[in-house]
Amino acid sequence: MMRKCTLALAVTLACAGPAFAENALGESPDAPKAIGPYSQAIQSGKLVFVSGSLPFDPAGKIDYSKQDVSAQTRRVIDNIALELKAAKLSLDDVVSATVYVTDVEDFPAVNTVYASYFHPPYPARAFVQVAKLLRGAKVEISVIAAAK
Repeated sequence: MMRKCTLALAVTLACAGPAFAENALGESPDAPKAIGPYSQAIQSGKLVFVSGSLPFDPAGKIDYSKQDVSAQTRRVIDNIALELKAAKLSLDDVVSATVYVTDVEDFPAVNTVYASYFHPPYPARAFVQVAKLLRGAKVEISVIAAAK
């Protein structure tokens, strides 16, 4: 259901008019590279859609799958910030976030880290438990940001 709603929103926004005219690839050389056939981010008009970000070390030196969910959440949001920076945006431009966790009991830890990065007015957000994430990750976050 959530996926259908997200797709419907994306289609609606894409058809909304000139503000959403052309798509541009958004990629940061400082953020972890995509591990599949997808883009780190796509800019469409004033919106930037950042793909689900996992706790991967851009330098490949730290295995975050061995870290606790707080460390993983910090790495995820730091990666998102790198991707937004490439689009000349920041976390303050995020209007919507979807947080995926493998254990809903991690809500307090993830929420504490999340709250240290985002400020009022907070982005709209969904918090979803999933069965499994890639490479043993405990958290994944995707965001939509809007240029002012």
